[in-house]
Parts: sequence; structure tokens; C-alpha cells
Amino acid sequence: MPLMTLLSRTPAPLTLLTLPLILSLTACAGSQFRPEQAAQAGAAVVQAATLDRETVMAAASEAAQQMDKQNKVAPEGSKYAQRLQKLIPRTGADTSKYNFKVYMSDEINAFAMADGTVRVYSKLMDLMPDDQILAVLQHEIGHVELRHSYKQLREQLYTNAAFSAVASAGGTIGQLSQSELGKLAATYANARYSQSDELESDSYAVKALHKTGQPPQSMKAAIQTLQSVSGEGPQGLAAFLSSHPTSDRRIENIDTTIKSVK
Repeated sequence: MPLMTLLSRTPAPLTLLTLPLILSLTACAGSQFRPEQAAQAGAAVVQAATLDRETVMAAASEAAQQMDKQNKVAPEGSKYAQRLQKLIPRTGADTSKYNFKVYMSDEINAFAMADGTVRVYSKLMDLMPDDQILAVLQHEIGHVELRHSYKQLREQLYTNAAFSAVASAGGTIGQLSQSELGKLAATYANARYSQSDELESDSYAVKALHKTGQPPQSMKAAIQTLQSVSGEGPQGLAAFLSSHPTSDRRIENIDTTIKSVK
């Protein structure tokens, strides 16, 4: 549930069916078009069309490492890191494959990557009690387990010019520049999940909390906390509240899910 986000429609992924059109448009762009350009464009489209899980996961891992370099990570012995480790769910999803850290920041945010990277911002931890932070963690885990994070990154790679250039030359994700990896990482920190994805992850969190013996109402309380501080932070939560499903809609969905698990 990246908390600071603007909802946008992700461009449709490239497919092999788009190749003739791409080559045609490129050829019409100028008389200097060369056959090798067509080959490179074709290779990029083929790479995009056959993008596999391993490549997507590698991209998530590389982007996470770059994101960690660009942010101040709470030291392992800090109160934030220790509190987060205490709250990591030990049952339900296999969180042994996840990587949880805290970013020391005045932003109110949390996000998850396809490879199981989960980052929580210290400002958010200052605002919420343990049960609400746990609900946020379950929500973020939901984005991973429900493959929302995976699908989002895969679509980003489909339309990423730098990746297309590297792939057409037979390269790998690891050959992207730090700048490009940083841009990929930023798509997670400011992720634009669909409203249905957000509602689905809310429901996942409620069910996970119930299954692990935690109060499922904590997800509802977390939404209410965010609503109460909508004007705080360097950018505030106005973008989040205006682009996600309305708080009333989310709470209605959460209440419905709570009733279904009782």
C-alpha cells in the first residue's frame, strides 16, 4: 500500500503483435532508419514479450539495493529496526523469504517489492501503534502474495526504454545504470496500484490478521489514522487519500471482510 501515490493507468504491455506497427512508425519517422535499428527494436519487443519471472525478480532485487543506497536505513540495533523485527508476521505467508527494513524519513509511507522487499518509513511507525503497523505489514505482504507488485514491475519493464536497449544487446538487468535502477525503485515507493488491488490487499490483511490471532479491526484503525493525519508530512497524504479508494469505501470493504471471517 505505498501511501503516497497518484493513481494512473499503466501503459498496455508490448507484445509481438505490436512489432509490425513499431517498425512501420519508426520507418516513417525519417529517411535515416537503418535495418540494424529494426533488428534492435524487434529484439526489444521479443524480450518484452517473453519477460520471465526470474528477470522480474532480479530487477526487483537490484532496484531494492539501489533504493537502500538512496535512503537512510535504520541500523539493526535501533529502536525502529528492533520494533519492526518484533512485528514481522511469523505465520501465514512465508516471511522468511522477505526482507524488512525501516527508512528514516519524515514521509508517511510503506511499500513492497515483488521479491519480498518491504520498507516502512519511521514517520509512519511514529504515528501508529504496533497493531496498526502489523496491519500495514500484512497489507504490503498482500501486494506481494497477490502478485500486484510483480505485475506492476513487469509492466514497467515492458515500457522501460533503458531495459529495452540493454535487452536488445543481449544484456541483463544488472547492466542497467544506477540511475535507471533508481527509477525502477521509485515506482515502488510511489506505486500506482489500482483501486481494486488496494481493496484486495486490505481484505488480505484482515484475513491474515484473523488467521494469526490478531485483531482484524487493526486494518480499519490504520486507515483511520492515515485519514486523521492527511495534512501532515512534507507532501501530506492528500494525494494518497484522493487517488486510493475513499476511506469510507475501504472501511466498508474491511468491515465486510471482517464479517466474512467471523
